[in-house]
Order: sequence, then C-alpha cells, then structure tokens
Amino acid sequence: MTTPRLKPTELKAGDLLLRPFLPADEPAIAVALTDPQILRWTAGNAVVQLPAAQRAKGWLEPRLRAWTLGNAVFAVADLASGDLLGSVTLRDVHRVPDQAVAAYWVTPAARGRRVAARALDAAARWAFGPQSADGLGLHRISLDHALVNEGSCRVATAAGFQLEGVMREYYVELSGRRHDSHLHARLATDPGLQVRA
Repeated sequence: MTTPRLKPTELKAGDLLLRPFLPADEPAIAVALTDPQILRWTAGNAVVQLPAAQRAKGWLEPRLRAWTLGNAVFAVADLASGDLLGSVTLRDVHRVPDQAVAAYWVTPAARGRRVAARALDAAARWAFGPQSADGLGLHRISLDHALVNEGSCRVATAAGFQLEGVMREYYVELSGRRHDSHLHARLATDPGLQVRA
C-alpha cells in the first residue's frame, strides 16, 4: 500500500490546540528535551545520541515533513497562550490498512492537567472520522509503553486505549536495558469515551 500524504490539520480540544509543528517551536522543544523522562521514553535513541545543543533540531526536522510521509504529528499547545505543552503522533497511517500507531509526550510544566490524555483522545476521534469529513478513516490505533512508565499507562487508559497484552522485552533503552511493554489499542467501534478535563 502506498504511504498517503496527509493534509496538515488543526484540532481544538477544550483549552488545547493540536496543530502541525512549526520551525518556531524549536526553542520550546529544546527545553522539553532537557526533561529526563522525555529523553528516556519518547525522544528516540537517534535524538538522544546527538549533542544536547542539536537535539531539538534533530527531533523537529523530520516532524516538519511528517505529514507528507503519512504521519500525523501534532504539537499540543495551550489554546490561549500558544505555549507548547507536548506532542501527539499518529504514525504509519494506513501502513497496515485502516490502522496507525500513537505516541505522545508532555512537558513537565503541563503534567497533572490530563493534557496527554485529552490530546490523544482528540487525535483518535479525528482519526476515526471518515475521510469524506477530513478524518483518516482509521479503524484501529495502537500504542505501547514500557511497563515501568506508569504515567504513560494512565494516559492510554484515560484516552480509551484498552490494554491488550504484554510484549516481553520489547522496549530497549539506549543503554541496552530491556523492558517489557504494554500494548494498548482503541477501535473506532469502541464505546465513546469523554476524557475529563
């Protein structure tokens, strides 16, 4: 199947704005990438291996092109202030028919406000919408996280992603340390969930 080009999209979710990343986001990403949890679980080994001063550019550049490569990569911003709060990604859209894989992170300052769960829920609802209404027409979105990353598990569950099982020694840290991972998924046919603000 050919990788689809996706139309860059903006979504509102209460006090959150999900929008494509911009070059102007690089300074805020540089700050986010000083957080040990983001570096450990979501930045990616290629980014972590870069000198600290190059990490933001290394992380951002592929995401600026992502929509043309079949990945819906949203910056999650405060609707009122425009401050960057995090990221939600739906990657590999339709690589497996009607499916995608989700990932997310939030800045330390945004934690405790259910930002990740609300943004993930909004992105999933949009992705499950029909293509005729500018959705992606997906049926299934999956995600995984290391079992020891309990915050990510809470986000997934709050956003309606059911636990499906454990993938043994699936996640490998840069150090070579392996972790079992939870596999979660949400289907377009799952009962609707309204994530509380």
